Amino acid sequence: MTASERGDANVAESKAAARERPKSQGPSDLTLSFIDEATVRGTAGAAADPDWLLADRLVGLRAFGTLPIETNPLYTTYVDLRNARLADVRPCTGPAAVVTGAARTKLLPDGAAAYAEIGEDRVSALVLSAEARAAGVILETLADLQARDPGLFRQLLDGGCALPENDKLAQMTRALWSQGLLLHVPNGVRLERPVVLRWKVGAPGKALFSRTVISLGEDAEVSVVEEQVASGSAERSDASEAQAFFAGTTEAVVGAGSSLSFAGLQNLSLRQIAFQHRSAVLGRGATVRWALAQLGCRVVRSRIDNRLDGDGSTVEQAEIVFGSADQLFDLTSYTRHVGRDTTGNLLSKGALADRSRAYMKGLATIDRSARGTDSYLGEFSMLLSKQARSVAIPSLEIDQPDCRRVAHASSVGPIDETQLFYLESRGLDPEEARRAIVLGYLEPVVARVPLESARELLRGLLEAKWDARSVSHPAAAAVA
Repeated sequence: MTASERGDANVAESKAAARERPKSQGPSDLTLSFIDEATVRGTAGAAADPDWLLADRLVGLRAFGTLPIETNPLYTTYVDLRNARLADVRPCTGPAAVVTGAARTKLLPDGAAAYAEIGEDRVSALVLSAEARAAGVILETLADLQARDPGLFRQLLDGGCALPENDKLAQMTRALWSQGLLLHVPNGVRLERPVVLRWKVGAPGKALFSRTVISLGEDAEVSVVEEQVASGSAERSDASEAQAFFAGTTEAVVGAGSSLSFAGLQNLSLRQIAFQHRSAVLGRGATVRWALAQLGCRVVRSRIDNRLDGDGSTVEQAEIVFGSADQLFDLTSYTRHVGRDTTGNLLSKGALADRSRAYMKGLATIDRSARGTDSYLGEFSMLLSKQARSVAIPSLEIDQPDCRRVAHASSVGPIDETQLFYLESRGLDPEEARRAIVLGYLEPVVARVPLESARELLRGLLEAKWDARSVSHPAAAAVA
């Protein structure tokens, strides 16, 4: 081969390598390649959707196509999806098979009133206690609801339920959901034991879109524990395999005088990308308590929307993250006070090790009609290494001067040296002191989980995250 021929061959190889090189990806690029009308119609066809539901899906698709990834100008800088490599991911379509027989009547977890376990392709457990069934509580798939009561199905879903119209990612799930659950608690029913919902997802190359609808009548009460854990195939996957994608919504409508306590535990594989959306519309005197823990995933975008329509309604919200490696947690909260004498108490906390990052963004809006509002928004991050980063942006929009209290606070920094000194002066070594401070810092969410076994599971996972940090000398964080 002549020098000229070798040169031509090298040029050809360079061109081939350039063609194979992954495209550069901007921070806000969403690389999912299947979000189009053909996929939406295919999903609707596989589920045998009625015409009105197909039209509802298409409304969501159009909204997805026109909305920006972030509508709030305060937060547009803080969108980073560069670690989400989803071009080869493909969606799960069609409703999941529901396992019947003994598996369907799987024993309830200790202390639970009802239990559901759902994966990408099947519902492996769906059971109510005798007391819950006798009280008229409903826990079933949305596919079963559509077959059993088409009128109620349409009443709950037509128009997007409680999903905000201005959220691009929630509208994406509205268009493409293939799995769903309904939990309905009738008027006057107060369950003493919690309902447990377990999602087992993360098969490499799979994308699952799900919706959970929670409907409480008047003067009702229920606690829900939602666990998002890695499926067996996700646990066995290695770093060379494709990422997995999970987009899930929880849409709660809480009637007058009712109370919903919702505890969420997310511990998915580090090959997982997850977009979560939770929303609640509160009636007169209603109460919602969110307690959410984010531990797993490579990238998490979590958004919570609370709308306090009814006079005297209350939302209590606490979300924690514990980051390691290069995890990214993007947490956003929108709370809108509409009724009179409403109360909002919202708290986000992060403990960030290694090269992990967290964006904490919150907006409390006080409408002109919301006299007597009491609103607090706090966002705090504890940096456990010099490489960890966090941004906190609590914000207020007030159109009603007659409020009891409207306040916000934030901080980002290392472990407090005075706390370390105090614990070390009481006999703890530096590592034990740091561990006690960090785990105590995250305990407020753990304590709100209404199922003892889930509380102990969460404590164990937080301790494992602490032990697995790759920072050789955590003391360095104190001088960051």
